[in-house]
Amino acid sequence: MLFNSWDFVVFFVAVYVLYLLLPSYRQQNLLLLIASYYFYSAWDWRFLFLLLSSTLLDYVCALAIDSSESPWIRRAFLAASITGNLTLLGFFKYFNFFLDSLRILLAPLGLSVEGLHLHIILPVGISFYTFQEMSYTIDVYRREIPATRRFLDFALFVAFFPHMVAGPIMRASALLVQFFRPRRITRDFVVTGVWLIFWGLWKKIVIADNMALVADPIFADAARITWAQAYLGVVAFAFQIYADFSAYSDVARGIARLLGIELMQNFDLPYFARNPSDFWRRWHISLSTWLRDYLYISLGGNRGTARRTSINLLLTMLLGGLWHGAAWNYVWWGAYHGALLVGHRWLAPASSAPTGSTRWRRLGAMMVMFQFTLFGWLLFRCTRRVEVDGFLRDDSRAQILEMLTAFHNGWGVDTASLAILSTIAAFALPLVVMQVFQYRTGDPLWVLGLRMPARAAIVAGLSTVWLLWGIQAGDAFIYFQF
Repeated sequence: MLFNSWDFVVFFVAVYVLYLLLPSYRQQNLLLLIASYYFYSAWDWRFLFLLLSSTLLDYVCALAIDSSESPWIRRAFLAASITGNLTLLGFFKYFNFFLDSLRILLAPLGLSVEGLHLHIILPVGISFYTFQEMSYTIDVYRREIPATRRFLDFALFVAFFPHMVAGPIMRASALLVQFFRPRRITRDFVVTGVWLIFWGLWKKIVIADNMALVADPIFADAARITWAQAYLGVVAFAFQIYADFSAYSDVARGIARLLGIELMQNFDLPYFARNPSDFWRRWHISLSTWLRDYLYISLGGNRGTARRTSINLLLTMLLGGLWHGAAWNYVWWGAYHGALLVGHRWLAPASSAPTGSTRWRRLGAMMVMFQFTLFGWLLFRCTRRVEVDGFLRDDSRAQILEMLTAFHNGWGVDTASLAILSTIAAFALPLVVMQVFQYRTGDPLWVLGLRMPARAAIVAGLSTVWLLWGIQAGDAFIYFQF
């Protein structure tokens, strides 16, 4: 069930009407839990049992951790929680990936593991809700929060339908506590919620899905495109993935606000970043802070030597890349961003712009960082698979090389490249203009601060573009596959 579908509209309207009619927050919680399980089972009802098992495991482990004073018992139940979550995630997401890697290593020895290959369906959202559950048990272990004894509230924290499929990854201290008390749906929540839903769906239907029509054929034909087409294909994908993923987060936040619930902001103008560290403070904020708080700091963070800190950064980003998918291109993408962070850390004292740096220097830094980001997106997007002996094999390395060596097919800008450029510019311009105002005002909701005529004109203009050029039967959100 997609946000950008009529099925979801009918589902949410029915849930919302009942939600407003219920007299107590406890009854509202039960309704939201039932609705969330229905929403998740709409993808594949069999994975509902996996979700319930994972929820029960972490609920029991957290209670055991919280009620014990024995360090050994507390560590044992924390290990059980983390092991259980990672085992489920590892089996469904990475079993065949590691099996294929083992196959390559054993091939020279004449050994085969083909018989172990399984046809596994990846449960939607498993990477998001397992990380969210692990953060809960770790926070209970660190005594940052108490374990809840309300199983239904904890189950709702895990399965809350607006964000469970593609984030943001919420902490219990921010989301779970909101289920312990009545919610007051204010006028501000309704207005901002409706705007976030509208703007999010607009980015998905108008920008992301149209950019997919540009980027997908280019990456699919990587062996025959020119250098200009390859570069523009990566630019199109950069706008596609940002518009797509931030759209989901905006809609999730908007739906939650209509319910009187606050979700964290997951994006903060990432293409305005001036260095790698700044980029990761702005992109997929819930994941980057999770990796920082639960992995990077646990590895030692920056408390050791410069060499140890660099290793911690590289390991964190490698695992962050692998979190995105069971393919080598995600590992390389993570390693690439880890190398950028390490390089920036070493060079920052010499390269940092002085206080009061000019607007042109800031703009130059943004443009340079955007080029570094584009190369990362090239790695990320090369997800080609080829069928070998009845199984799909990772062919991302060959696709990456084809994209990088596209200059063999020509350097110049031709008619096709100009058409691609004009398409990107036409659909990206409204987003760029909107975000320039967000950046200059420091307010992501600046539109709502305008006088009614100006606000109505913007909404009318965006709606017209939506009706004329929106992809009404669009694809699923990109991050559903992660």
